[in-house]
Amino acid sequence: MPLLLGPFVRCRLSSTVLVLWLVFAGFTCTGSEHTATATLPAAFSDLLPHFLVEPEDEYIVKNKPVTLTCRSTPATQIYFKCNGEWVHQDDHLIERTIDPATALPVMQVTIDITRQQVEKIFGLDEYWCQCVAWSTTGTQKSQKAYIRIAYLRKNFEEEPQGKEVALDQEVLLRCHPPEGVPQAEVEWQRNEDVIDPASDPNFFITAVHNLVIRKARLADTGNYTCVAKNIVARRKSTSATVLVYVDGGWSEWSKWSACGADCSMWRSRECTQPSPGTGGKDCQGLDLQSLNCTNEQCPQTVSGAEDVALYVGMVAVALCLTLLLIVVVLVYRRKKEGLDADVADSSILTTGFQPMGIKPSKPENSHLLTIQPDLTTTTTSYQGTLRSRHDVTGKFSMTNGPLLEPLPNGSHALHNGKLNPDPADFVSRLSTQSYFKTLPRDVTNTSYGTFNFLGGRLTIPNTGISLLIPPEAIPRGKIYEIYLTVQRKEDLRLPLAGCQTLLSPVVSCGPPGVVLSRPVILSMDHCSDACLDNWAIRLKKQNYEGAWEDVLLMGEELVSEPYYCQLEAETCRLFSEQLGTFGLVGESLHMGAAKRLRLVLFSDAYCSTLEYNIRVYCMDDTQDVFKEVMQMEQQLGGRLIDEPHILLFKDSYHNLRLSIHDMPQAHWRSKLLAGYQEIPFYHIWNGSQRYLHCTFTLERLSLSTCELTCQLCVWQVEGEGQSFSLDFNIAKDARAVDSEFLLLDSNATALAGPSAFQIPYLIRQKICSSLDAPCPNGADWRMLAQRLKLERHMSFFASKASPTSVILDLWEAQHFHSGNINQLATVMADIGKQEAMIFLVSDGEC
Repeated sequence: MPLLLGPFVRCRLSSTVLVLWLVFAGFTCTGSEHTATATLPAAFSDLLPHFLVEPEDEYIVKNKPVTLTCRSTPATQIYFKCNGEWVHQDDHLIERTIDPATALPVMQVTIDITRQQVEKIFGLDEYWCQCVAWSTTGTQKSQKAYIRIAYLRKNFEEEPQGKEVALDQEVLLRCHPPEGVPQAEVEWQRNEDVIDPASDPNFFITAVHNLVIRKARLADTGNYTCVAKNIVARRKSTSATVLVYVDGGWSEWSKWSACGADCSMWRSRECTQPSPGTGGKDCQGLDLQSLNCTNEQCPQTVSGAEDVALYVGMVAVALCLTLLLIVVVLVYRRKKEGLDADVADSSILTTGFQPMGIKPSKPENSHLLTIQPDLTTTTTSYQGTLRSRHDVTGKFSMTNGPLLEPLPNGSHALHNGKLNPDPADFVSRLSTQSYFKTLPRDVTNTSYGTFNFLGGRLTIPNTGISLLIPPEAIPRGKIYEIYLTVQRKEDLRLPLAGCQTLLSPVVSCGPPGVVLSRPVILSMDHCSDACLDNWAIRLKKQNYEGAWEDVLLMGEELVSEPYYCQLEAETCRLFSEQLGTFGLVGESLHMGAAKRLRLVLFSDAYCSTLEYNIRVYCMDDTQDVFKEVMQMEQQLGGRLIDEPHILLFKDSYHNLRLSIHDMPQAHWRSKLLAGYQEIPFYHIWNGSQRYLHCTFTLERLSLSTCELTCQLCVWQVEGEGQSFSLDFNIAKDARAVDSEFLLLDSNATALAGPSAFQIPYLIRQKICSSLDAPCPNGADWRMLAQRLKLERHMSFFASKASPTSVILDLWEAQHFHSGNINQLATVMADIGKQEAMIFLVSDGEC
């Protein structure tokens, strides 16, 4: 049966093959364009074609086309179909042969695919092709071959970070290679030499390309580089320096020396096992120890009846003095107890203890200011001397001692004010406890204090992080030493997946497991757009095993749970009945979700060369990250050259671009080869890299050029942008980052007792007793919540034994630095509760 092969089939047949095929199949070729027919012999007419070669997946590198090949036997026709459409017959190149083993005809067809063809449907679907072979019996389809454009982006999604590690410590260097097709292969180099885990089992490369040094050796000190490569290119990360140090160890103690003439003997040890090296710490502790000798060993052993009598007389005198001292103390305590019963009144908490650093002006409704101290009630929880209201000299006196000093009868004297023990000693002491093993030894980012039932406040300056411990949160009779710290992200990582991003610092407060009677309030910054319609924001808590658990979904809080959140424009207030490690993780619900980025510009404070660098930081808009960058630039001698700008960065998968324009070409030029720099979307959205920045290197044509004017633009592709107009003299006002900037928050890191609150303790109790009881006209805690714009949390407040106290706790957490207690007095007046007016004492009245 003759078959029409088409009018435009190109033939490339040798004379021998052509004769065989003409004899065998009656095929004729005339010129380059022809009509071809083929007739299979009857012996092969009942065979379906089968493929000897099927098209394979291919990658287009740069602009080089790829060739797809299909070979089948026996076949009368073969055509390619790409993305559901037949390829034109002119684009097929056909070759026919005879299989010498089976004498079956073999047809081979090839086509070329160009980059332009693939790009036409790029983003809509993957480009694929398959071939279809015919015989007199039927047709067969080959497998699909996918054609992709190969690439390898320049920027690593995560680069290794340098570390200083102790000898024998495990080291983890992270690497997330650049996005690429095909996926990049990763290898690691140390000092430019390829690391082979097969030859050195101390190295291990994980499935996600991270490098693990199982036990750090001194020889492992070096520069480590992550290398990514595919068929297109080869990329190297920035090198990460690993420094392996050795802490000194003490040798064994020497033998005791002979007993000397002074009745003492000595022994020593040295810091040599091992000796400290490569920046390691010196040995801690004594290297020389003495001990008094026994009577038998001492050359000056006292003997004789006279000496024995002397010692007996001395002991008798000491016992008499001790008994006399005990009698005096008992008499003093009895007299003091009688005095304290009349003086230690709870109302004094509203007079002797006033909020520190707050000087309220006289309000207009001054007739509401007076509530006379209640001198009829006594307190039995604490006994000791409390200052009177009119003791001006002692009103704001501070103490550096502990919050509670023991008295002879077992009670405590209450002190009010700042707690300033040694931070390093506190962290060292806590780290010896089993539940503090993960507490970072960064005392500059840790606050702590000792608290009782009167509560207090912990603050980490210039981070927006604080912990409010309300009155009665700690059970009466209990004293807790509580800490607050912000974790560095390289120390503690939250697992993120999909569209998730870290929205807050990771904050720890503890110790975990302490018993609380009421929830504390943890305040920390976040960088979301605060629109819950755009986000699913979850509170994560680290459990005792170190795993992270979801404990709350914002907007779907249950009042029966131990956690509750209020999300403000820039701050999250967490009510928690348990202490632990927390962080906010957001998952965008659509592309309208946005994170706030803070854009900050620094330059070199001193420039003596032609080159001048401008560094643009793109960081999460939280105070703790900004504080870290400021501290780092202070060490580098950096100079802040403009006010920070805020950029809303949306979950649109588009990268962030930075460019510099409008420089005076006669005096300056940019050394940037491209028109802009680019930070990949994933680097910013993930939030794991705290110091993302780009550096623009400029070059002035003369050392005498000092004036610089330019426009620096930062924008998200197809999104929002910000522009900096720079006009300054690089030689004038060449001051490094002012250290005073890092001391803007000058408040004490720990405040215990009434000084931590704006509302005096007695007035707080009166307000709670007045507003907790339901009122028919609504003049109760519900109206207070409405006036303070907290009505969204009505069900949460109602679930507490004292709704008013929880509302006042939140007000204290929100307004500690800027709160106006007169404004709260006005709210109380609006409610109509005259008996619960706020008690104020101005400086002139004290």
